[in-house]
Amino acid sequence: MIVDLHNHTRLCNHAEGEIFEYVQKALESGTRYFGFSDHAPMVFDPNYRMHFDEMQKYEQDILEIKEQYKGKIEILLGYEVDYLEGYMDKRVLCAKVDYLIGSVHFIDEWGFDNPEFIGRYKSENIDEIWQKYFDAIEKMAQSGHFDIVGHFDLIKVFKFLPKKSILSIAQNALLAIKKADMTLEINMAGLRKPIHEPYPSLEILQEAYKLQIPITFGSDAHKPEQVSLYAKEVSEMAKKVGYTECAIFRNRKREMIQL
Repeated sequence: MIVDLHNHTRLCNHAEGEIFEYVQKALESGTRYFGFSDHAPMVFDPNYRMHFDEMQKYEQDILEIKEQYKGKIEILLGYEVDYLEGYMDKRVLCAKVDYLIGSVHFIDEWGFDNPEFIGRYKSENIDEIWQKYFDAIEKMAQSGHFDIVGHFDLIKVFKFLPKKSILSIAQNALLAIKKADMTLEINMAGLRKPIHEPYPSLEILQEAYKLQIPITFGSDAHKPEQVSLYAKEVSEMAKKVGYTECAIFRNRKREMIQL
């Protein structure tokens, strides 16, 4: 995997391993650009993210390992930011980083991708849940705060699929991403989950290609052994659709790299 921009550290409280172990695994996998984008702090759901007073340590740790591995691999610094209306914080949105990934993990403050709360699916209308999720993705794109869309169709994680056409539900979100000139990540983590396919699906990626939405890649690793897991599969998927380039970011500016 040449580019891998979505990876975590122990500061998020649900990842394992040392930072250098992630980088070493990336090196062994042939990665040229490797990004850390740990869960940014937020005054909500604090057990699954770093605290505000840990931002400086996180950024310093990444910058130090960037220097340590200089000439071997380029380390990039980012945050994965939960888009949840009422909880956005300028300390995160204005951080001096290479990129921000905007993700949706909550529908009306329900952590829909957390196995602890999977039981709620039984009492919800699946089509309505999917629409609410993609409405949130659309608003996230319209906010203009983010560079990359994280795991675009995460709502499918537990295989609770809608009766309606997924493309029809997701179309406005894709159009908002295009208008905002955001980058869509191909996230390998879905292949480790019950749905067992990347985020986004092939069908959605084909539509993104038609809209000329650029892509990047992310392992979404929460332990070193997950780095570049399924990299071959997602690379081949992107090429099959027609993509020949993927994005990296430096200082919030996108650059395109040949696949």
